[in-house]
Amino acid sequence: MPILFNVPSIVCSGCGDTIVKAIKTVESDASVNVDVAAKTVTVEAKASEESIKQAIVASGHTIKD
Repeated sequence: MPILFNVPSIVCSGCGDTIVKAIKTVESDASVNVDVAAKTVTVEAKASEESIKQAIVASGHTIKD
């Protein structure tokens, strides 16, 4: 089941690439979709929601609940 994150710090496709790379280090098979305009990241992965959140934050971005 996909997890949707609201990431207000996304401003360009480069931000999206950074986030995708960070999530892929947690789980290389993860399906990641970044919508720059909506400032959302949709992730389908076996990894826990918390570990994915940590990867996004570690890449320098913020998550809004």
